[in-house]
Amino acid sequence: MRVALKEAKQKTCKACGDKFSPMFNTTQVVCSPKCALAHAPANSEKARKAIGQCERHEIKVRKEKLKSRADHLREAQAAVNEFVRLRDAHLPCISCDSMPNDNDLMTGSRWDAGHYRSVGACPELRFEPLNIHRQCVKCNRNLSGNAVEYRIRLVQRIGAETVEWLEGPHEPRKYTVEEIKTIKAEYRAKTRELKKGQAA
Repeated sequence: MRVALKEAKQKTCKACGDKFSPMFNTTQVVCSPKCALAHAPANSEKARKAIGQCERHEIKVRKEKLKSRADHLREAQAAVNEFVRLRDAHLPCISCDSMPNDNDLMTGSRWDAGHYRSVGACPELRFEPLNIHRQCVKCNRNLSGNAVEYRIRLVQRIGAETVEWLEGPHEPRKYTVEEIKTIKAEYRAKTRELKKGQAA
C-alpha cells in the first residue's frame, strides 16, 4: 500500500516573492534556478560577513593565547578599579574628602582607585575591594596615597576592626591565570550591574 507523501508547506520565494512548494528540501528559499542566481549576491554578502566574524574571533583567540600572566593581571586590576570608581562615585576622595565637580563626573579624569595596602607591599590584597577606594589623583599619585589621611577616613568608612584585618598578616597568594580571568569577568559583570542600576 502506497502512502501519499505529505505536501510541503508553501513558502515565499526570497527573490521574486511568489509562493512555491519546496521540491528539494525544507531549507529551500527560492522557487527556481533563475531566482537562485538572482538571490546569490545576498547570500555572498552574508557569507562574507560570517567569514569576517570568524576571522575576528580567531584573531581574538590568538591574542588571548599570547597574553602573559602580567597582561592578565593588568586587565583584572583595571576591571576591579573600574568597579571601585563606580561603586564609590557618590563618595568623596578617601584621603582628602574632595568631591567631584560636574566635569569630573562626566570624564572621571580626576579619580583613581587607590589601594590602602599597596600592591607592592601586599599583593595578596590587590583585588580586595575593602582595600581599594576612590581617590583623587593628587592624593594617590602626587602624595603617594596620602596614607595617614586614607587610614583615618577608612576607619570611619569600614570600621577599625576591618582596617586592622587589612593591616594584619595575610597568606601569600599566587593567582593562576584562570583565577585572574575569573576575577576580571566577575568585576566586569559587577560593573555592568552597577551601571544598569544607575541608569534605572
